[in-house]
Amino acid sequence: MQFLAYILIYPLLWIISILPFRLLYIISDVLYVLVYYIIGYRKKTVKYNLELVFPDKSEKEIQALSKKFFHHLCDMILESVKSLTVSEAEMIKRFKLIGLEEVHKLENENRNIVLMCAHYANFEWIFIAQRFIKMKGFGVYKRLNNKYFDRLIKRKRAKYNTTLITTKETISVLMNSIKKGEQSISGFVSDQSPKPNKAFHWNDFMGIKVPVHTGAEMLAKKLDTSVVFFGVKKVKRGYYETTFKTIAINAKDYKNYEITDMFLKLVEKQIYEAPEYYLWTHKRWKHKDKVPAKFQ
Repeated sequence: MQFLAYILIYPLLWIISILPFRLLYIISDVLYVLVYYIIGYRKKTVKYNLELVFPDKSEKEIQALSKKFFHHLCDMILESVKSLTVSEAEMIKRFKLIGLEEVHKLENENRNIVLMCAHYANFEWIFIAQRFIKMKGFGVYKRLNNKYFDRLIKRKRAKYNTTLITTKETISVLMNSIKKGEQSISGFVSDQSPKPNKAFHWNDFMGIKVPVHTGAEMLAKKLDTSVVFFGVKKVKRGYYETTFKTIAINAKDYKNYEITDMFLKLVEKQIYEAPEYYLWTHKRWKHKDKVPAKFQ
């Protein structure tokens, strides 16, 4: 069944991916009408999240923001499909890298790097940065249920010399890489919501106390790496700028969870600047009423 789904869907994805961006965004506009007005995909979740973190906004403002978000979401879906066949030159033109010298400085100091980001704008296009970095690249991801599409995603990332690894593989793979004398940069999307019973740290995110993922920070300390944040700005349709900012040169120099809290502040800043580009379909604040006494 998995293979059948793959051979039926993949040709359509490939055909879409070879279309010029102009036609791609026409499809995105049609998809927006389908997703927002007909299917109503997670509209209630998006509305709930926006009202929660922006209590001062009117219902009209929330609705306008919601529509902008769904427009962007459809763009991002089509851009993800486009990355199957888009040329390297086109990617470099559309995903401008700012502050890459921050990474090069640490690279020249022979430091390994943990790279942190959020589900914001088109964070997935960051893989093109590997073309300008000598270090071995790893991306931590959640394995897809369909093994054929999972292999496709891995191949798509591998063309920019990035190896995808699952959360369970992370420590062993990165430690083995260090033992082999490799210098590495490892990407983590770190704004998800962990289960309350597995959370070591709770803190305010967009003004609401939630459990926070600390895996990237703990790994950085365990492996004695530097920590760099990258934020993405959507300049216009199909064009982005990503800015690199060093959070910690030596993660071991910081108190537990201090790096994670600094990361969250940087994520908040970009959300407040342009909230429509955050992934509001995630139930990020679903555990807000389960704060343990010791974190209140």
